[in-house]
Amino acid sequence: MKFELHTTFPSELESEWNALLTESVTHVPFLRFEYLSNWWQTRGGGEWPSYAQLVLITARENEKLSGIAPLFLAEHENRPSLLLLGSIEISDYLGVLVRPGDLPAFTTGLLNFLTTDPQVPSWQTLDLYNILDDSPVIPLLQNEAAQRGWKFTSQSTDHSPAIPLPGNWETYLAGIDKKQRHEIRRKIRRMEEAEAPSRWYVVSDPESLEDEINAFLELMAHDPEKEAFLTEEMVTAMTGTIEAAFKHGYLQLAFLEINGQKAAAYLNFDYLNRIWVYNSGLNREYNAYSPGWVLLGYLLQWANENQRESFDFMRGNEDYKYRFGAIDRFVHRVTLHR
Repeated sequence: MKFELHTTFPSELESEWNALLTESVTHVPFLRFEYLSNWWQTRGGGEWPSYAQLVLITARENEKLSGIAPLFLAEHENRPSLLLLGSIEISDYLGVLVRPGDLPAFTTGLLNFLTTDPQVPSWQTLDLYNILDDSPVIPLLQNEAAQRGWKFTSQSTDHSPAIPLPGNWETYLAGIDKKQRHEIRRKIRRMEEAEAPSRWYVVSDPESLEDEINAFLELMAHDPEKEAFLTEEMVTAMTGTIEAAFKHGYLQLAFLEINGQKAAAYLNFDYLNRIWVYNSGLNREYNAYSPGWVLLGYLLQWANENQRESFDFMRGNEDYKYRFGAIDRFVHRVTLHR
């Protein structure tokens, strides 16, 4: 494999990049070209300084794109570290882009390139966050570290629960706790029988997208923690993410309206026949209607009826996720220290 360093984001690779992703050992929306390009422009919504350096490595074999290690260099925990683009806070799952059959050769070649190419900036630690616990990259990196005499660590950093969907709403309900099943049905029925008119919908009109994005961010800001999170840089990053997902056809931005007012919203990705739950907003003035639960119930019903395979809550172990039937898995932080 022939490896190449890119220090500016390679816009000419967009088609090849996303095509490779469809065959990659890790295929998640956070590794799409448009997502990571937007992330880098804002340095993760201000999570990283503007002087962080892009260290994006591509590998080709017989001119064909075989692998991408989307890395950047920054000072992290008092060490010059190479991290994955998307790290740490706003990208739930990360990794490298490479076909399964090319992974061993790519891993070895990448580490050789990172340590021998004179154009690669000096670094001490390869610090990879948000790697799914079943990633085949983890044991390969452990073996490479042992052969090179490097220190290797892999630690679970967060829960990442998901609901496997049976493809039928009633079958799904029958598979969760009886009390929870009753609560979902009761709250949806109460909403639908209330005097206040209600409706839920998924944004589909490009002409209204800007207004819908602003409405979603306003709902997020009803939560004091999320309001603090929504800095100017983060708003720019999230807006870019939503616009890109809409443009490429995998945005699921859903609202529940009560009396014509937006009461709850979910920002999801409808991608790879699964729903990826990215963020949410809630107007607490409507708490008596349990709008968050009701909208989540509608989305789960839709996902089942439309044969989605999974409803992925991604990072965080909030209790409601398990009450809706989620099964735990974990993301890891993998480090190689030279």
